[in-house]
Parts: sequence; C-alpha cells; structure tokens
Amino acid sequence: MPVIELKNISRSYRNGQVFINALENINLSINEGDFISIMGPSGSGKSTMLNILGCLDRPTSGTYEIAGRRVEKMGDSELADIRNQLLGFVFQSFHLLPDLNALENVELPLIYRGLSGSERYKRSVKALKSVGLEQRIHHRPSQLSGGEQQRVAIARAIVGDPKVLLADEPTGALDSKTSESIMEIFQELNNQRGITIVQVTHEKSVAEYGHTIFHLRDGKIEHVENVIKQK
Repeated sequence: MPVIELKNISRSYRNGQVFINALENINLSINEGDFISIMGPSGSGKSTMLNILGCLDRPTSGTYEIAGRRVEKMGDSELADIRNQLLGFVFQSFHLLPDLNALENVELPLIYRGLSGSERYKRSVKALKSVGLEQRIHHRPSQLSGGEQQRVAIARAIVGDPKVLLADEPTGALDSKTSESIMEIFQELNNQRGITIVQVTHEKSVAEYGHTIFHLRDGKIEHVENVIKQK
C-alpha cells in the first residue's frame, strides 16, 4: 500500500521579478518497501520535491499524504512531529554536530521524543552497530573519515525506526569505493528492514541501487525507469 502519495503537487515562488514553477502537477505514489531514486539536471525540481516529501516545504497546490495522513495543510508543530516520528534524513554534508561524539549525534532525535537516557543509549548503540561503527561510538566527527561520518548520519536517521528514509545526494561528498559501501547499507536497510527509501542523486550508478528512477525536467516527471537488477 502507498506510504507516500502526491496528487497534482505544484510549487511556485518568486525570485525577484521572475515567477518560477519549481514543480508542476506531480503525481507520485510510493509503496512501503520501495527504493526510489530521483534524478534530473540542475533546476529540475529535485530538491524542491525532496523538501516537500520531508515536510520542510509546503506545496502551492495539490495534496500530500504520508502513512495515510494529509500533511500539506498541517501546522508547524504537526509537521515537526511527522519529521520526528515518520521520517529519517541523510544529507550530502552529513550535518553532524562537531562537539558531540557519534553516540551523542545519533541520540539527538530520541531526545526530542522524550526517551530516557538508558533507552536512548541502547537504541543508538544498536543503530551504530548496524552500520558497522560500534567501535567508534565515542569518536567526534573530526576523528572520523567522510564515510564514517555518513554512517553516523545514517544511524541517526534510522534510530527512530522511520517509515521513510530521505537522502539528498548521500554519496556526493564521497569517493567511489566509499559511495559503494554506503549504498550497500541503504540496500540492506531496504531489503532487511523494509525501510522505504527516496534518494536524490545526480549519479546514475547510485540511482540504479533503487528499484525505480524518476527523471525530472523543468518541474515535471519526464519519464519513469524501472531498474533491472543483475542476477
């Protein structure tokens, strides 16, 4: 069943004297357990779509449902709850707090849920272990490689058991070998834990880790590509 449904979603805004249609009548249905990639040239609307999916921006028109809940007209506090309870985020630049160690960075979303210190610790260690960093939990970001920092970011994104993981250029700051290891973690999260993944990427090799690629151009879905996996 669909965990995400966009119906006739449009987003427009003014940039000085110019009126820009960032998205036009987007219709998109994402089922539980899907692994979706979104590709397109600069200015195609990729980031705008991800921001709307992540409840970080509101559409100008259309309807958006996540896990059966209409969100496009929710207030800020309700949107914050959706982000905390249902979504996990992974960004190109990691967004780790430099003064906190790996464990403390992963615990952050759980603090906002009001969980006890012992429960936060247990869940955070489990999340870091799932990305192969159980030996690095007390290291700060400056003591970790780029790939390790992204693994911490992934652990932080999944520690609250989100329904959907949203990733914005998750391998953009990494070399090809490290990128491959990160995408293998994504595949495992999708295959073994059933987490729905939506990623924006400009790299075809990264996009092909997903099941389906949505190609955007000028704010519209230009075509949909089903990925054929090699046996």
